[in-house]
Amino acid sequence: MIAVSDDGHGMDVETKRHIFEPFFTTKERGKGTGLGLATVYGIVKQAGGDIWVYSEINRGTTFKLYFPKVDEMATDLRDDSAAAPQGAETILVVEDEQGVRELTTRMLERLGYHVLTAADGTQALEVARTHAGHIDLAVTDVVMPNMSGAQLAAQLRQTYPDIKIVFISGYTENAISQHGELDEGVAFLAKPFNRESLARKMREVLGAPRRKAN
Repeated sequence: MIAVSDDGHGMDVETKRHIFEPFFTTKERGKGTGLGLATVYGIVKQAGGDIWVYSEINRGTTFKLYFPKVDEMATDLRDDSAAAPQGAETILVVEDEQGVRELTTRMLERLGYHVLTAADGTQALEVARTHAGHIDLAVTDVVMPNMSGAQLAAQLRQTYPDIKIVFISGYTENAISQHGELDEGVAFLAKPFNRESLARKMREVLGAPRRKAN
């Protein structure tokens, strides 16, 4: 069991009833996505665990995460770099969470790509405007402050009509589509992802690597 507690405002009964629903948030528009607790809930359930919450107004909140005991030996899940397809294209990574943005950048660079980064849609458009070369693909979070990933993709295509887009999110593709954030059938990669799954998604969308001239 893992317990996390705070001494914040707390929640009333009605709020607690909805906290694990995708896109439910008590924050003002543009300040919260409502995906955080929904993502936690999904991860815990997929692991065969359970999550319990206790909260009182003006006294704070406690979350307890329960996971089943595992008797088997731990397995090394690190990527086999030799098995991950590589490339040399230019990729724009747009992610408002710094840790995810930096990790994604490192993985792509180790795969041979030239990587540009931006913390939100506005910054991404400025990077695209000032970049001297071509941008082959953009990896963008779906839900970001001020501008969604879908809105960013539409604007990027005005400058780069043939740019490829891969959307990433902590929630499932079905949930994102059902709430109108994305059209069905777009290239999507669920967070968290490892280097191999990222590498394969890049080549799936970009196609076979271009051969270098002799």
